[in-house]
Amino acid sequence: QVQLVESGGGLVAAGGSLRLSCAASGRTFSSYAMVWFRQAPGKEREFVAGIGWSGGDTAYADSVKGRFTISRDNAKNTMSLQMNSLKPDDTAVYYCAARDSTVIAASPHEYAYWGQGTQVTVST
Repeated sequence: QVQLVESGGGLVAAGGSLRLSCAASGRTFSSYAMVWFRQAPGKEREFVAGIGWSGGDTAYADSVKGRFTISRDNAKNTMSLQMNSLKPDDTAVYYCAARDSTVIAASPHEYAYWGQGTQVTVST
């Protein structure tokens, strides 16, 4: 069992930066693939970025490549998402999620463990 808690959301002007964090509790955090999804009002939840168990494998949605960086620290049971050059289209609730697998998956249906979400709002 894994419990996830996000933090770091907020309001930022376009072009600014935010860093999201996800704190995990559970004995096997290091063996889980971890990801960030986001959901804007009226839209489906979409994959943003993912990281494999060792941190060596990462994946990004095309819309955030070159602007967002995902990382994890297994010793501290944390995962982070550094978001730079933010755009109004990045406005959404951001969720961290985990699955009992070392492989990243892009579908939200593959993830059993979810945080409560943190709001990111990018103003023009």
